[in-house]
Amino acid sequence: MIKKYSDYSLKKYNSFGIDAKANKFITFSSEVDIPELFLNIKEKEEVLILGGGSNILFTSDYNGIILKNEIKGIDEEQLNENEVLLSIGAGEVWDDVVNYTVQKNYYGIENLSLIPGNMGAAPIQNIGAYGVELKDVFYTLECYDIENGEKRIFNLDECKFGYRDSIFKNELKGKIIITKVNLKLSKIGKLNTNYISLKNYLIENNLTTPTLSQIREAVINIRNSKLPDPKKLGNAGSFFKNPIVTKKIYDELNQKYPNLSYFISEDGLYKISAGWLIEKCGLKGIRMGNVGTHVNQALVIVNYGGATGEEILKFVENIQTKVFNEFGILLEPEVNIINNNQQENL
Repeated sequence: MIKKYSDYSLKKYNSFGIDAKANKFITFSSEVDIPELFLNIKEKEEVLILGGGSNILFTSDYNGIILKNEIKGIDEEQLNENEVLLSIGAGEVWDDVVNYTVQKNYYGIENLSLIPGNMGAAPIQNIGAYGVELKDVFYTLECYDIENGEKRIFNLDECKFGYRDSIFKNELKGKIIITKVNLKLSKIGKLNTNYISLKNYLIENNLTTPTLSQIREAVINIRNSKLPDPKKLGNAGSFFKNPIVTKKIYDELNQKYPNLSYFISEDGLYKISAGWLIEKCGLKGIRMGNVGTHVNQALVIVNYGGATGEEILKFVENIQTKVFNEFGILLEPEVNIINNNQQENL
């Protein structure tokens, strides 16, 4: 079913709680709605596909058309004795999907518990946490081309997944509507407990042989201890990506800052903790008007109430400037900033 609205408030559709408005707002809940959906899009009209709104910052009203994806459903296919394929509607809440897999004893995405947002945004961002990324379990993705209305299917290689990145954030940005995401999960107990904070939590709680549900519970508890609930304090989770630098740059930084927080990535490059950089600049827990960094996690920018998107953006730019002046590193936002009708898939 398709529903259409004009001059529509977006406050409840973005986790920052920004009171912006959309010129046109259309919801759709089935693939059969797609042909009619395209009839509502005029040539050269700005289009934004919206999921859960958990990774977006509106800096002003949106003068184009917003399409709210509400396609639901989870279908299972047993691939073999040890693997199952889940076909998931793009409008499903991500953490509901994780909970579903844990209840069914399917392994693979338990470390991604409590990540906000909907299924359709997960491959766009290649979401990741605690040593796991979506690409690790990704099988295929089904979508429709906005320009010609044709259905397309992308396999793992075609998605060009990177660190919080994919083809859908670059070449295909704003050009497709994701309808289903297919994940291949294991029915055998393969847990990833190597991430340091998760490993420490398990040790501290004497969980030497944790179950699937205990890993989910651990991740949820760790996240809740660091990150504010967006229902109580507007935020979009981690605002910046962890910058990736060469060994040469890392060595130079480490000489000056021996306690530099970092991770070595798969390709041998060094991923510096953005939260650590922000904190070292004295910016953890600071507040400017209605905007600030969270007291427990410098990487999270919060709306204390009544902040505009422009206020938050200025606060973001202030952080970027101070970190660059101190470390020579320009922090790149992980959150999608909608400014002057830039098109994103969120």
